[in-house]
Amino acid sequence: MDDVGAAIELRHPLDPLSADEVVEVASIVRGQHDLGPGMRFETIALAEPSLREDLPPAGSADRRAFVSVYDTQSGVLYEAVVSIARREILSWKARPDAKPRIAAEEFLLAESAVRADPRFIAALKRRGITDPSRVRVDPWSAGVFGHPEEVGRRIIHGFAFLRDNPFDNQYAHPIEGLNAIVDINRNEVLHVHDVGAIPVPVAARNYAARFQTSWRTDLKPIEVVQPQGPSFTVRGNEVSWCGWRLRIGFTPREGLVLHDIMIRDNGRWRPVIRRASLAEMVVPYGSPIEAHARKNAFDCGEYGIGMLTNSLSLGCDCLGTIHYFDAVSNSIDGSARVIPNAICLHEEDAGILWKHYDFRTNETDTRRARRLVISFIATVGNYEYGFYWYLFLDGTIQLEVKLTGIIYTAGISSDAARAYGTEVSPGVLGQIHQHLFNVRLDMAVDGTRNTVTEVDTLIEPPGPANPWNNAFRAVETPLTTEKAARRNASTESLRYWKITNPGSRNAVGQPVAYRLLPHSAIKPVTSEGSQPARRAGFAHHHLWVTPTRDDERWPAGDYVNQSEDGEGLPRWTEADRPVADTQVTVWHTFGHHHIPRTEDFPVQTVMSCGFILQPFGFFDQNPTLDVPPSSKDGSCCV
Repeated sequence: MDDVGAAIELRHPLDPLSADEVVEVASIVRGQHDLGPGMRFETIALAEPSLREDLPPAGSADRRAFVSVYDTQSGVLYEAVVSIARREILSWKARPDAKPRIAAEEFLLAESAVRADPRFIAALKRRGITDPSRVRVDPWSAGVFGHPEEVGRRIIHGFAFLRDNPFDNQYAHPIEGLNAIVDINRNEVLHVHDVGAIPVPVAARNYAARFQTSWRTDLKPIEVVQPQGPSFTVRGNEVSWCGWRLRIGFTPREGLVLHDIMIRDNGRWRPVIRRASLAEMVVPYGSPIEAHARKNAFDCGEYGIGMLTNSLSLGCDCLGTIHYFDAVSNSIDGSARVIPNAICLHEEDAGILWKHYDFRTNETDTRRARRLVISFIATVGNYEYGFYWYLFLDGTIQLEVKLTGIIYTAGISSDAARAYGTEVSPGVLGQIHQHLFNVRLDMAVDGTRNTVTEVDTLIEPPGPANPWNNAFRAVETPLTTEKAARRNASTESLRYWKITNPGSRNAVGQPVAYRLLPHSAIKPVTSEGSQPARRAGFAHHHLWVTPTRDDERWPAGDYVNQSEDGEGLPRWTEADRPVADTQVTVWHTFGHHHIPRTEDFPVQTVMSCGFILQPFGFFDQNPTLDVPPSSKDGSCCV
């Protein structure tokens, strides 16, 4: 057996592809289906074992890869499943109507094409800009707007900015009214759109350390020290920590994936989630002015947020005793791209876990909480997204998305444009927008037969049963079919959802459950005919429930770039399949509604959104009674 085959034999079925495996898979596909000089690889990733079956033991599985490859000359995309050990293509299928994601290499190619275009150079000269090398062109996915010259093409839409020096903050100098459409398969500039020379804002608004001339002196060091090392252990991609066990995964489209999350209870490992990941996100902008109306980016489906993952730095991105996981993705030529330190694992103090003072005995018991943090950060052009999964000692799971980076700016072309944002620097508009995320949670609460129940707290009407008008109670409604499970949050009824296992009961006879607390369930504000409303149908509801299916992975469809309307969750759930007492996937939509502030510029401090999964009758009692007091002498706890 060759070296690649030997390495494969030792890998766990859920381990992401190694760099050697990526190269091997590209070689197999190119050798059996060479598409010629226009051949590009969109995705080379692990073809994961079925969620509807038990995992094969480590080392015994035939590891397979999923490949999406396209030909820029014909425009046709193909999907393949490859057996790595057997060097065999198990399936090969054309997807002629699909358009692949836009790769980072293609963004740079498009920028170069635009800057070299005579029409673009002439437009710059009309603005007094004689050196195109000072110009940066941010290519955006272009959506589907019905322009005849774009039909059948794979295109991007570019916005222009100026840099006064190589490190200048370009978003302080938007070149308003100048845009370009590029066919990225042919690397051809189709159209340069110039509405007229609008003054380019000149004020420098830099944030980087190289520009800072003085530093505050009132910050004293905070040291995080774990002299005995961390409480977690790592074996390959398996992590164990304080009664939790899970596996770390990664895909080019989703980034970090958590597999087989389990928690130990009285010596028994109990499953909670089979697979958890960010499945899609969309960022719609609210300005209808000229080219800005096209701004709506699907950062997973159109770019692949895993492909844009940062390498993390100790003391900057993560603090404490750290374990890093590298990640592997593919370049468009089929080579492997290793991202060092892509995923950070560490633990943090999380404040008080629980406390009580008994005034009769004058005794106090206090315990400190801590959490395991599993995170990655991706840069999508101007914006950074940090995804932080937290596991707590009491069985709680939380996802916090931290948003930072630089707000996307525009020049102020008219008084009408000002209505759609905030002037954050003279002549610079930070446009109103939203960030809408959708997570896929393949649930397994104490087993794979689960039911989702909606819980509303309702006020009892006045009457004989409520003589003092003080009564309110929780009312539960099982969601038994897909259409019935298209639900939205309600602040009026303090709504949440429980994922229950009717076949597993706790000590008081209740079905064991986890509850989903939707604390960032914002409403999309796009109108019915907009691109996000038509192509990001997942954003219409905060909750969807579907039967778990291996081929239903992406809430906005398999290929989102220039996609058709209604793909993904809206289409699947029209079947109205039963979702009670079966293996279910819960999809949760949440987000951040962003009206920019002057304080968001020139760089934005972190803003957060997310959700919480909390045990609700899963345990028979508080599972943290055995957490020891924190102080060595117990003086703060007794």
